[in-house]
Amino acid sequence: MTADLPDSAAGLRLAIDYVPQGIAVFDANLRLVMSNRRYNALLALPEALSEPGTPLLDIALFLTSRGDLGPGDPVHLAHERINQLTEAPMTVSQRLSNAGQSLEFHSSRLPDGGLVISFFDVTARFRAERELEKVNQTLEGRVAERTAALTQVNAELEVARAKADAANHDKTRFLAAASHDLLQPLNAARLYTSTLIERAKSTAFAELAGSIEASLTAVEEIMSALLDISRIDSGALKPTPMPVGTQDLLRKMEVEFAPLAREHGVSLHIVRTGTTVMADRALVGRIVQNLVSNAIKYTPAGGKVLVGIRRRGNRLRLDVVDTGIGFNKDQHRLVFAEFSRLDRGARMAQGLGLGLSIVQRLVSAMDLTLELDSREGRGSRFSLYLPLLRNARPTAARPESIAEGLVGAFDLKILCVDNEPAILEAMQGLLEQWGCDVRTALSLKQIDREGLLHGWYPDLVLMDYHLDQTSGLDAIEWLRHNLGGHLPAALVTADRSPAVRTLAEDRGIAVITKPVKPAALRATISGLANQAAPRARLQQ
Repeated sequence: MTADLPDSAAGLRLAIDYVPQGIAVFDANLRLVMSNRRYNALLALPEALSEPGTPLLDIALFLTSRGDLGPGDPVHLAHERINQLTEAPMTVSQRLSNAGQSLEFHSSRLPDGGLVISFFDVTARFRAERELEKVNQTLEGRVAERTAALTQVNAELEVARAKADAANHDKTRFLAAASHDLLQPLNAARLYTSTLIERAKSTAFAELAGSIEASLTAVEEIMSALLDISRIDSGALKPTPMPVGTQDLLRKMEVEFAPLAREHGVSLHIVRTGTTVMADRALVGRIVQNLVSNAIKYTPAGGKVLVGIRRRGNRLRLDVVDTGIGFNKDQHRLVFAEFSRLDRGARMAQGLGLGLSIVQRLVSAMDLTLELDSREGRGSRFSLYLPLLRNARPTAARPESIAEGLVGAFDLKILCVDNEPAILEAMQGLLEQWGCDVRTALSLKQIDREGLLHGWYPDLVLMDYHLDQTSGLDAIEWLRHNLGGHLPAALVTADRSPAVRTLAEDRGIAVITKPVKPAALRATISGLANQAAPRARLQQ
């Protein structure tokens, strides 16, 4: 292999012998020109086949006869292998050596027709690729297992969520029914107590009657708070924004809380304004009620509570400011927690500490902003931000009358319909104490059967919503159809859902929520009496 080579060629041959790949060069007649040691070693060729001038065909026949190229006719396999190496300018092929090694062959045709063959021992690479493939298969298996497990978990979570939704729905329905059943006897108790208070004035029983009324009020507040929280958390309470006049909102607060402020010896000052906001009237009213109620309850006698509205850019800021006990910054989060009350506040007023928790939930449900600024011993400021609505007419609110100025006899004919005899008895006793001529019925059938309206025309109707055979709204419509379309009426109900209130207001029917508060009842009757007066004049 070294004969007649120039010195430069001998140096090149020496260098090629140290290359880790097997290399062989063939001339245009496919006879061996030169090969390196690695070529001869990897193919395990006899010395005679590594001499220059050896035909490529002889080498191929040796390998096929040895079985390197697989089973078959050696001559046919040899020619097929040579064609594979020479059919293209460059080729790449792979096969196993006689020793079981994985070899990768590269062939290139030279410009003069010759051929260069180089090959590598890629056994380690193949082994690594096989291991990687096994790892990938294992990984794919694990991914499939994890995916199946995750799918199962998601399915179980979906089932659990569906069960939770169903349970939540059932709870909401139960609470709606339970609230009615629970508030019914409480409503009767409140009415009986109101009658007792009226009759016990200037007697030894006045203080006892007042204590009973205060206890019933506390029970009502707790039940109302718990029901509100349940409705909010279950999603049953859906805000319905509409244009609301802040004048009406603040006037209602003044009507409702002026007596409580006087009872506590607190000065309540409400600054009215003629602006309009876009909000849910009932829910915003509930927020302000809680804030004003808390401000009065936790302000010592001689203190002040201020309620007012200021414009802040595109929003209005409704402030409830008091000079009460206040609290430090570390207690800000605590005051909004359920059943959480500060020690000093617990000593000043009864309650479960649910008012501000309800406020926070309502603010979140309506996507509003509530700010708190308080200093211990100096008072607090709660600020509710409401979207300002320019150039819009507020939705008409149900007129409120200040009940305290109307403590005399009404001299009205009032029809009361409720499916609870105790409530009718209590309502009749209270209304008669106010100078009213009252007739009661458990249903429309009783009215018709006993002829309660023969020769007796009511000035107004107080109607329960949940009657045994129909709804109170339909019953009012029946009475109006038979007695006259302008018959003033109020729906008295334990159902506090916005849907019922909206249905009633659409029909021009006032709403009084159970348990009935005497002041609210007086205010409603006064408003309805004003509607009844023109009708009475027309009938004269």
